[in-house]
Amino acid sequence: MEDIALTLEEAMEELVSAEDFLEYFEVPYEPSVVHVNRLHILQRFHDYLAKQAPNLPPQEDQQRGIYRLWLERAYQDFVESNSIKEKVFAVFQNQAQPGGGFSSFVSLDKVFRA
Repeated sequence: MEDIALTLEEAMEELVSAEDFLEYFEVPYEPSVVHVNRLHILQRFHDYLAKQAPNLPPQEDQQRGIYRLWLERAYQDFVESNSIKEKVFAVFQNQAQPGGGFSSFVSLDKVFRA
């Protein structure tokens, strides 16, 4: 991210990859962890922010700090664990079946839910 004058909102629109987010928010990371878990990290970051959104302060510098903390936490979740244990995406959330066994069926309403 070359242009420091971007607002947080503008910068967020420009960021594409997990590496972009980690570098923008200056979160140190191990490339091998990100390579395997990039979508999981970004989804977890999104989930954390969605829960935090009603409580965000209006000041952009404070928001930026909070975003950094949540991104760092999302990254650390996958340093300390893995995608199967963390179950970020619905497909990993197996449901016990009445006749035994498990299903990872995901209904379309959950797939297209924002």
